[in-house]
Amino acid sequence: MSTVRAFIAGHIDGTFQRTVGTMPIADLGEGDVLIRVEYSGINYKDGLATSENGKVARLDPIIPGVDLAGVVEESADPAFPVGSRVIAHGYDIGVAHHGGYAELARVPASRLVAMPDGLDARTAMLIGTAGYTAALSVDALEQRGLTPGSGPVLVTGASGGVGCMAIGMLAARGHEVVASTGKLADADWLRSLGASDVIDRAEMAPEGGRPLDKERWAGAVDCVGGNTLAHILRTLRYGASVAASGLTGGTALPTTVLPFILRGANLLGIDSVQGPIGPRRAMWQRIGTDLKPTWLDTLDTEVVGFDALAPQLDRILAGGMRGRVLVSPTA
Repeated sequence: MSTVRAFIAGHIDGTFQRTVGTMPIADLGEGDVLIRVEYSGINYKDGLATSENGKVARLDPIIPGVDLAGVVEESADPAFPVGSRVIAHGYDIGVAHHGGYAELARVPASRLVAMPDGLDARTAMLIGTAGYTAALSVDALEQRGLTPGSGPVLVTGASGGVGCMAIGMLAARGHEVVASTGKLADADWLRSLGASDVIDRAEMAPEGGRPLDKERWAGAVDCVGGNTLAHILRTLRYGASVAASGLTGGTALPTTVLPFILRGANLLGIDSVQGPIGPRRAMWQRIGTDLKPTWLDTLDTEVVGFDALAPQLDRILAGGMRGRVLVSPTA
């Protein structure tokens, strides 16, 4: 086989297209490990990478898919022998390097994670980049002193991929979780994931407001940014932290220095893309053990093939996705 079937986005014959086609294996990019993809996920960045005005993709055309899990078909690295199972995400996969929406992917061994015990390809992609980001967020909060019993921990954008994973991880570790969402119809579902309370996102993004408001949160995982993040900073308890990873609410941060210099607030930036591979591999080991959500088997999950992928990418950009949608080359 000299070509692979793939979902391809970009300018083809002079027009921007999203299409299912083929690409030569030789054109999959640099790397010493060839992986047969079993599953990939759908993330907000995938929607941007497949949008003509998304300003994310740096290959044109590109095979998107910022995360993937599968089986090694060819390898020049003894750490990842043929037949072993691996995870790949970040490091510009699906953005500047062809990604997971293909039958095969070529990735440098230096960017691979061996599949942890307790996970398989499907479960790893149910967790995916979103779950990895959530795990980094939970770990960062706990590293800064958050413990079970400290008080309520807020999760914004709770119906999205990072949010729902963060709820499960925090609840599994004994934290009291309050979920903020614009989809109050999801309230029962969010409680089933571990949220003790569900609030309307409008409560978390008021216009204006005082530089400091009543102390409320022992910690927060923010997947939204903008006014929401500013309001969290105004309402954190003394010395508390917010782990910020999202920008769906905007990139501007209308705040003051007062939460930082009067309450000792901590704003923890969470990057799931370029972090060193050693800590990444260690975090995936935790995701397979103490940070593994207990409810993955009950998570609302769709599995789609390449032919059904374009509407799903539109859906995530429009904020209409709940839980996780997986992509399988064989679906």
